[in-house]
Parts: sequence; structure tokens; C-alpha cells
Amino acid sequence: MQSHNSTTYSFSIKDALLGAQMLFVAFGALVLVPLLTGLNPNVALFTAGAGTLLFQLITKGQVPVFLASSFAFIAPIIYGVQTWGIPGTLSGLCAAGFFYVALSLLIKARGPAFLNQLLPAVVTGPVIMVIGLILAPVAVNMAMGKTGDGSAVLVPEQTALIISMISLAVTIVASLFGKGVFKLIPILFGIAAGYILCLFFGIIDFSPVATAPWFAMPDFVFPEFNWEAILFIVPVAIAPAIEHFGDILAISSVTNINYIEKPGIHRTMMGDGLATALAGFLGGPPNTTYSEVTGAVALTKMFNPGIMTWASITAVLLAFIGKLGAVLQTIPVPVMGGIMVLLFGAIMVVGMNTLVRAGHDLMHPRNMAIVALIVVMGVGGMTFHLGSFKLGGIGLAGILGVILNLVLPKIKHDEDLVKQHCD
Repeated sequence: MQSHNSTTYSFSIKDALLGAQMLFVAFGALVLVPLLTGLNPNVALFTAGAGTLLFQLITKGQVPVFLASSFAFIAPIIYGVQTWGIPGTLSGLCAAGFFYVALSLLIKARGPAFLNQLLPAVVTGPVIMVIGLILAPVAVNMAMGKTGDGSAVLVPEQTALIISMISLAVTIVASLFGKGVFKLIPILFGIAAGYILCLFFGIIDFSPVATAPWFAMPDFVFPEFNWEAILFIVPVAIAPAIEHFGDILAISSVTNINYIEKPGIHRTMMGDGLATALAGFLGGPPNTTYSEVTGAVALTKMFNPGIMTWASITAVLLAFIGKLGAVLQTIPVPVMGGIMVLLFGAIMVVGMNTLVRAGHDLMHPRNMAIVALIVVMGVGGMTFHLGSFKLGGIGLAGILGVILNLVLPKIKHDEDLVKQHCD
């Protein structure tokens, strides 16, 4: 791959405006994760900005990507907050970040091919599918005006369905027919349409906005060590680790620069991991590289990593606007539920696509066993207990997939596919 002159790191007023635009592209997805999981959206803004700056420091300011809230961790965060509270869950999120760091050191020692050998598509694909499928009932419950677990009705069902389905329809239409940068922000369009409908139905309570200060310190929460939370959440990082590899390949293709070699996938993985650990330490959701922003980079042909610095600074500054967080938290459940129906279904489809693109023979007994056990045990809710410790859900699915891949005899055809992918 050849270099572009426009990738030179620089600062200018134009770059600052472009940076704000990049944050706008990421904004809908960035704040949706904390709103769904009970974390603070202002903290998520801060940790996205600070995490991206840390990533740039680790990668020497060479890669034009923006890091923000990861959808892969929504289900374990929701479960973790209900089971261990936010501080205990945060210890698991910090540990997930350090899992990335450990992977980065292994990649540096053994080369990028090691990641594909340890975590092939036959493992990561079904794990991603499990994440989407486990979240499906949460999306449907919220679209019908209930809490995520369906235990309470927050909005009358008929009203909720009108709002959620219109929010969903607008999101789909924006993603299909949007032009230019508008095609990259379908979530924002869906939220805006649903919010306007909620105003019409009179179901938004603005009292928290009135009492919120204009400027305030983000409500940081610090982790409390919890072994159960750590062992439950860390395996979830398996799928995003492979997605990170794909995201770096994508931005390399957009800029025509091989970031896998320089600064190196080990550095980008470490930057992602440390950004995630920082987010967990402060009370934010784990970070991941945003494909929406990569799409915006491809659209604008602005490859200067300094633009992402400005996007990060803008995110950090917005984190201190108290009324912004208060407004975001007034978004009613059906609005988010309608969009979630599409998003969580999309996560499942990404997992399916991972398997399809890899070209594995899924009817071979080895591959069939791995995929079948990951999906059924993960979605079915299989749980193993050992004293006070228990492992289930996505965490169990991830660990089970890795173990099966290591112990079951390899298929020569699949090994050749992995080698071709690495080459």
C-alpha cells in the first residue's frame, strides 16, 4: 500500500470543524450504549474522547480512527449491572481492556497470523451471533414500551408500537436512501423522528433537564474488584478483538496505507485495549473503532489523523455540558427499542456474514459442533456453577468456542483458508 500526502498529522480550523463532523457521525451510536445499559452518557462522551487520544498516543498519531462505545458489550453490561452493580461490572470491563493488551503482546511476539489461528471465524462468527440473539428480547420488550426485562410497562403498548416502528422505519430509510454524510447517521435520524413523535404524544418528562446544570463534572464511577464479573465479561472481548483486526484492514484500504505493519496491529490493539480499560476505570462503556467514522473518512477523503484529535477534544468538552446528558436521558424507551430491533439484528447478521466470508464448511462435524454448541449454549442460557462462581451466556459461549477450536482436530481446508486470509 502506498501513502497519501494528506495523511500528514496537522491542526487547523478546518480540521476542527471536520473533527466535530466526525463526532456527529459517531454520536448516535456513542450515546445509545450508555442509555441502554444504565451508564452515564456524559461519561461515555468523555471516555470516547480520552480513549481516542490515548489510542493516538500509543499508535503515534498515525491512524485516522475514532473509538467509542462498543455494542458487543451491551448484553453483559446489562446483566452485570443487575447482578453486581455498576462498580463490579466496571472491573470486568477494565479486565476486558487488559485482555486486548495481552493479545497485543502475543501478536507482537508471534505475528498477526496468531490472532486468526487462536480466534478463527468459526469461533468469532457464532459468538457475535449470540450477542445479537441474546439481546433480541430486550429490543422487543422496549419496542413494546416495557423495561428491557419485560417486568414493567413504561408506555402503553399501542402508543409504544407506533413510536418504535416509525423510529425503526426512519432508521432503515436513512440507511438505504441517505446521501453523503447523512447515510452515516441513520441512528440519529431514527432517534430524532421518535423523539418528535413522543413530544406529540406528551410522554417526555423535561423536569430533569430543567434542574440539570449547564456545566458539570461528568458523573464518574470507579470499579470495585469482582472476580465473577471479570470472568463473565472478559470472554466477550473475543469477538471485538477480531472486529478490531477487520476495522484496521478497512481503514488501511480507505487510506491505502498498511497500518497492520506500521504502526502495527499490536499497537492498534494495545491502544484499543488501554482505551477500553480507561473507560472502565471511569465508568464508561468499552471502546471500539467506529466503522461509521471510517465511512466518513472514505467519503470526505480527509485522512489526517489530527481530525480525530479534534473529534476527541469535542467529545471531552461536550461531556461537561450537564443539560446535554439530561436531554439524552429523556429519550423514551420505545424510541430506543425500535432502533435496537434493527441494531441487534444487524449484530447477528454480522456474525453470520463472518462465517460466510470465511468460507468454512459448516457441515463438517468439527465446524458444526463448534458453531452449534456456541449458539445453543449461549442463547439458551446454559450456566456452569462452581461454588459461588458461575459462568454463562456470552462469556460461556466465548470460552467454549476457544476451547473447542483448540482441542478438536483441525481441518486442512480450513487451515488453508486461515493462511490465505493472513497472507
